[in-house]
Amino acid sequence: MPRTANDTFSRTHRPDLLQAMSEFIAPGVFAGVDTGGWAWSAWMLSLGAILMAWDGAPSLAAQFDSARVSLRELYPKKSLGGSYQGFIKALMKHTPVLLEVLTGHLRRRLQQAAAGHWRTEGWCAFAVDGSRVECPRTRSNQAALRCAGRKKTGPQLFLTTILHMGTGLPWAFRIGPGTDSERNHLRDLLGLLPPQALLVADAGFVGYDVLAAILQGGSRFLIRVGSNVTLLKELGFAQAQADNTVYLWPDKHRKKDLPPLVLRLVELHDGRKPVFLLASVLEESALSEAQAGALYRMRWGVEVFYRSLKQTLARRKMLSQAPRQARCELSWAVMGLWALSLMSVGQMLAAGGDPLALSVAAALRHVRRAIRHGPSQPQARILLGCLHLAVKDGYVRRAFKKARDWPHKKKEKPPGLPLIQIATKEQLSQAKALYAKITAA
Repeated sequence: MPRTANDTFSRTHRPDLLQAMSEFIAPGVFAGVDTGGWAWSAWMLSLGAILMAWDGAPSLAAQFDSARVSLRELYPKKSLGGSYQGFIKALMKHTPVLLEVLTGHLRRRLQQAAAGHWRTEGWCAFAVDGSRVECPRTRSNQAALRCAGRKKTGPQLFLTTILHMGTGLPWAFRIGPGTDSERNHLRDLLGLLPPQALLVADAGFVGYDVLAAILQGGSRFLIRVGSNVTLLKELGFAQAQADNTVYLWPDKHRKKDLPPLVLRLVELHDGRKPVFLLASVLEESALSEAQAGALYRMRWGVEVFYRSLKQTLARRKMLSQAPRQARCELSWAVMGLWALSLMSVGQMLAAGGDPLALSVAAALRHVRRAIRHGPSQPQARILLGCLHLAVKDGYVRRAFKKARDWPHKKKEKPPGLPLIQIATKEQLSQAKALYAKITAA
């Protein structure tokens, strides 16, 4: 008997939002996590924290009340604590292990769902970038989190995210105080990348130590370089040396007898000025200039992720008054955005759509409407079924979307041109000795 459209709808879309969550993040995911004597199981803690991240209430207590009502309606026999204080204490205690389990699960789901979108321009490509998130100006936040941003800003958290470029979905993230380094965050996250991944980043990640760590971890990179970096030419360290072969070999690393990084300089043009990229992929047959340009432009997806987190989910500033709670709050805000995006992208891919066309704002509207209607009402089923239609507008803009006058907008100077020097006799001699030593070993 042939299947009807209604059969396809009921098979593809869950009866309501929360049941969809329970199948997307099943209880078995947390089978090995024991929360001891707490009134909240690991599964209920995670679902509750994600529901809070989706809620638009102006206080954490109000977000908790809404999430608890939704969980109680769907799971009347499950054990749920009654107070926000009890919930947040249990959540903070178990968040490290819950995040480790849940992020691993979401990465596996992402890879399964990505299918033909797993590789972009022939590469399993990831974008990485960092961003600061404001926190309340309490004494404890100021003492523990500190501030590294502009003047008159309060305590901050620093969030570094690795984004899978083929689907536009997060892959891993790290959170620290506002004065943390995104380079150090990236080095902590390198072990989570799949083999032979290609990292695409802006100029903030250029540095001998972090680039060497990327290569040692088995990944490749394509990173913008600016005027704060000196590159060498004609060093003779590479066996096959082309016109665009350059070397990154800072003096302090050269004096430690560390080998130079053999790289390829890619020059692009954005219509106004030249853009220089450093690629560890030396063969143009593996990564052409056109592919490098396309991948670097797609790096903007990680900026869109931060805009969705801060603007669409309204998490530009945390609500927590203490640093541990603020870090926990931001962690679950990221998890909420990740889960929402992956749920929507999964349905878009099943319908043959483009995952990069996802509109987080539209998906969030559908989810919030489904929560308001309640899991027992048919309207929630209709709203959930709209997730695969949560796509960006397709019209062509005839004017800039940004405001004409935004006095608080950051006006950072774009990276300049890298300084390129011909290797000196001393550098040539040391490079030759190092090459002989390495080949002999």
